[in-house]
Amino acid sequence: MIWVRSALFNASFFVATALMGTIALPLILLSRIWVMRLARAWSWVIVGLLRVIVGVRIEVTGRENLPAGPLVVASKHQSAFDTVIWFALLSDPAYVLKQELLRIPVFGWHARAMGMIPVDRTGGGAALRAMLRRCAAALAEGRQVVIFPEGTRSAPGTRPAYQPGIVAIAGLGTAPLVPVATDSGRIWPRRGFLKHPGVIRISILPPLAAGTGRAALLPALEAAIETESARLLTLDACG
Repeated sequence: MIWVRSALFNASFFVATALMGTIALPLILLSRIWVMRLARAWSWVIVGLLRVIVGVRIEVTGRENLPAGPLVVASKHQSAFDTVIWFALLSDPAYVLKQELLRIPVFGWHARAMGMIPVDRTGGGAALRAMLRRCAAALAEGRQVVIFPEGTRSAPGTRPAYQPGIVAIAGLGTAPLVPVATDSGRIWPRRGFLKHPGVIRISILPPLAAGTGRAALLPALEAAIETESARLLTLDACG
């Protein structure tokens, strides 16, 4: 049964994404806000499909830790689901993403229209500075910058090295840095066809203390996210 449900969800996901992406194409010519509104609707459609077809509930704790105005969300990244949900949870997110994703037809056009922040991971210091300028501009507009500091999806229970780019973004000093833990990879595996029924938990943690030094920031961020992500997996194991 799980194979049938997974196949139906995967097909529905791609159909919904293609349909809404096509509908949104004219909106690119209007304004970023209209494209973002459709992206938010798309996010809720995907969440609804997960619940109805697969039997997945979303449990979000710590919403009070998302202050109004600009902020930087540093999230654990276990699943493609993590790139979907922040459209629903934030008012105007700007994702930091791999530059090559902008070359994908339709997706790349929408990402550009929504003001997503590309980064060339082979571009060295110049690429980092360009990314920081875009992050600073997004924060100045009151937006929320979303970054996955591991740089790639990781399996539940693993701890890949965190990338130092998040330290540079936090060093802009214009917005709170909010760590986020999740167990999404347990339900929606990073390279798996199957989607499993259950609960995807997202734990939004308190912002890191203002004034945390650059040398201490990355270890503090990693400890907060990894400790809470491990706790979420323990909750699931306990039933």
